[in-house]
Amino acid sequence: MMTKAMQLFDTHCHIDFEHFDDDRDAVFERMQEAGVTRIVAVAVELEQTPRLINLAESRDRVWFSVGVHPNHEVDTEPTVDQLCELAQHEKCVAIGESGMDFFRANVEPAIQEQRFRTHIRAAHIMNKPVIVHMRDADETTLRILKEENIAGCGGIMHCFSSNWQAASRALDMGMSISFSGNVTFKRNDELRDVAGKVPEDAILIETDSPYLAPVPMRGKRNEPTFVSHVAQCVADARQMPVEELVEITTKNALKRFQLA
Repeated sequence: MMTKAMQLFDTHCHIDFEHFDDDRDAVFERMQEAGVTRIVAVAVELEQTPRLINLAESRDRVWFSVGVHPNHEVDTEPTVDQLCELAQHEKCVAIGESGMDFFRANVEPAIQEQRFRTHIRAAHIMNKPVIVHMRDADETTLRILKEENIAGCGGIMHCFSSNWQAASRALDMGMSISFSGNVTFKRNDELRDVAGKVPEDAILIETDSPYLAPVPMRGKRNEPTFVSHVAQCVADARQMPVEELVEITTKNALKRFQLA
């Protein structure tokens, strides 16, 4: 049972997307009513950055990232210098999302890999965590993270959807593991098992909205307000009060994004 006193942190959403153009103010009002007090609006392309800056500058407790999604097609690949320049804004708290995605084939794996390495190298320079997208590409993603010494800047395994073996390897490199609406899906018992095992100091929650609306909101447009359902599911998996889970995940997010 959620209480208004709780302060939820949605560590990954796309609130600037056109999906919210008709009612973005109302979405923020619902967030406030639901106790979602902090969000990170995550980039999928560099052209998005001015929009993210405007959003973050116009609202308290809204931060953003800079980066290019692994399957986003671009004419020119981002450079380390470009990412570092954009990440200098005081409300930019992360680099990404970037990573490896073999589920879709919009961008060749070799290009994805070079793009991913570029993001990690920028993160090292800027001392900011990397938001990592990993889909059907566990071995390659984890290898690159190790080769690029991700432990030096830290990062988040966003919308984690793999097994405990992959989670353990990421945790050994100092990564945070973030759970999204898919952890609530009926078929995902194994993922809930992972959520129950992640160490207390490494667990985060998110929505990835407007995608992956959690149970009981499946079929609807996802929004940061619904992170409360993710929190409840993860708390149940860990057999702990949801209030405690919210306190832990918000504390972890503040530390990971260097906001504490």
